Amino acid sequence: MEEDVQGNVAFAGKLLSVEVHRVRLRQGQEAVREVVRHPGAVVILPVLPDGRVVLVRQFRFAVGEALWELPAGTLHAGEEPLACAQRELAEETGFRGELIPLGAFYSAPGFCDEKLHAFLATNLNAGKTNWDEDEELELGLFTPEELAVAIGQGQIRDAKSLACLLLAQLAGLFALPQGQ
Repeated sequence: MEEDVQGNVAFAGKLLSVEVHRVRLRQGQEAVREVVRHPGAVVILPVLPDGRVVLVRQFRFAVGEALWELPAGTLHAGEEPLACAQRELAEETGFRGELIPLGAFYSAPGFCDEKLHAFLATNLNAGKTNWDEDEELELGLFTPEELAVAIGQGQIRDAKSLACLLLAQLAGLFALPQGQ
């Protein structure tokens, strides 16, 4: 285990902060660790009664392109993951429904402490979206076959979406067709 020798906040923003730590390794030598601190988030797999999956497409400045993703969002201070998932599902897609926890995972533990909580959303009822003022989203409905093809062709390459789909598949609650 690494021992923290010295650390400081190099940047503190609206959503995250960046810390730089000097750590002592087991063999005694020192190294630098840069850590992104994030409040955590949720990702939701919304499945309509006919089996289609609701995705959102939005421009991601960090990668310079619009990506198809499962709905997701950041936890507010003191907010429980289930409440956040309900809020984000309604805001981004307009749908409300039953949420089933699938598990949690870290997005990039080599440098970030963001923990994502994954949910399956079923028994969906349509409503009105309520996008944040800085969000421009497009909704898309994908059959499991279309979703599998899009993943296979690299059209869906967002890690949180892929991880959530895997958790749902491993739980036996959603299946992508094989060999697409």
